[in-house]
Amino acid sequence: MKTKKVILRTCVVTREKLPKNELLRIVRTPEGKVLVDPTGKMNGHGCYIKKSLEVLEKAQKGKILQRQLEVEITDDVYENIKEEIGK
Repeated sequence: MKTKKVILRTCVVTREKLPKNELLRIVRTPEGKVLVDPTGKMNGHGCYIKKSLEVLEKAQKGKILQRQLEVEITDDVYENIKEEIGK
């Protein structure tokens, strides 16, 4: 029986290559909204961050997600991401 290939993605904050299940996908939709994508299949421009509050704080301070998604990100979006990491 074949083993399933582990899909690796890069965290935009730490630049680590990790399996998709250890990362959280953040998406800028075609309408310009920024959302958390738990399914990994939402339409739009996405990036991945490690599921860690420390990494999220680093991303917020350095405005890394804003640069990656090319849109202004409000505190509400960061709160949604924080809740999703806490699950």
